[in-house]
Amino acid sequence: MEARNLRVSDAEREHVGELLQKAVGQGMLSLGEFTERMDTALASKTRGELNSVLADLPGITLISDYEPPMYPSSPPPGYRQPYQPPAYQPPAPGPHTTTAHSSYGPSNSAVIRGRMSTVNRNGAWSVPPNLVIDTRMSSISVDFTRAVMQTQIVTVSIDDYASSITLIVPAEATVDMNGVQAVGGSATNKVGSGLRMGPLHLVVHGKVRFGNITARYPYSTTFRKMFGS
Repeated sequence: MEARNLRVSDAEREHVGELLQKAVGQGMLSLGEFTERMDTALASKTRGELNSVLADLPGITLISDYEPPMYPSSPPPGYRQPYQPPAYQPPAPGPHTTTAHSSYGPSNSAVIRGRMSTVNRNGAWSVPPNLVIDTRMSSISVDFTRAVMQTQIVTVSIDDYASSITLIVPAEATVDMNGVQAVGGSATNKVGSGLRMGPLHLVVHGKVRFGNITARYPYSTTFRKMFGS
């Protein structure tokens, strides 16, 4: 089988996305061209299709020559482990607790994934302590106003390419977005980021590439504050 007909993996698509970002930074592609090529890259199934978005870019290594990086078994000297929030530890069953209510189930995390799609999470959905938003060229709305919280503090990890992400939180909630890195995009916090005294505190971190993420209150709450009611 020819190399161009070999199937590609998610790691190879991610690699091509990073190459396209570098091409934008070097002025070889406009944002419109980047969006079109990312669309093609994310939908590609073979190396030939994936290489088509790189063929006219000088100095770019084609995907047939790409090998996923090998990571050492132990970290290099001076390496600092990124902050990871501690996993929730349910209380031990006591005279007033039962096993059924002392755990959140098999996992304390959930993933919201979008690939060139629209995803709305709203209503009385159960929010775990750790939420991952993994998106590519999508429109994502995550509404916490009627959600059932398992913990007051929720960690939100973002891994995005060219999407629009909106986090809607209840009144008096706070959001910390200092850990968000925007590459050719934006991160906007329209919510208080002070003490964790309200019903919910979101700690948002991760990377937004050529997309945007916004944290805000519901429009009804904003209107009431505007008119002092």
